[in-house]
Amino acid sequence: MTTDTIFDIASLTKVIATAPAVLALVDDGKLDLDAPLSRYLKEFQAPHLSWLTLRRVLTHTAGFPDIPPKDAMARGFPEAMRIIVAGVSEPSMTAPFRYSDTGFIVLAELVRRVSGEPLDRFTHKRFYQPLGMRDTTFNPPKTWRPRIAPTEVVQGQMLRGVVHDPRARELHGVAGHAGLFSTADDLGRFCRMLL
Repeated sequence: MTTDTIFDIASLTKVIATAPAVLALVDDGKLDLDAPLSRYLKEFQAPHLSWLTLRRVLTHTAGFPDIPPKDAMARGFPEAMRIIVAGVSEPSMTAPFRYSDTGFIVLAELVRRVSGEPLDRFTHKRFYQPLGMRDTTFNPPKTWRPRIAPTEVVQGQMLRGVVHDPRARELHGVAGHAGLFSTADDLGRFCRMLL
């Protein structure tokens, strides 16, 4: 490992890409944290989902399963959204928090629909480029591979520069819960921006 090693930052994608993108759209007046999710995603318009807000998705209190059904990601959007909606149940009062990749997959699609740009382009333009984060991206170019830490063996191949999360791979490497690659230095820049 070197000081410029690039890592698959896995679930940090949620806090370095997806949540900031959603909050930027809130700052822009394009989203309201306490509005029903159905205001932005027509698939959530069923009356029994009226309690579901953007804030609940961001705080893992939306009743989404931890991971989406396998066939949902394989079908892509918008079909994936219909499959995800079918699996939503109101969280129980005894255990209202449920960490969910599914919710952040939904949020990435929300960013795409509201901003008109996929999550990777939106975050690059809004955060990474202005901050000088040269080593942060989804789907890193092959020329970066020598600097990327390998993650695991999948079907006899060592993954290096390909997202390790299978659902993010099915979404072509750009997902709200995983898929971002970065360095410690770039993450430090992002953290300074937050502070």
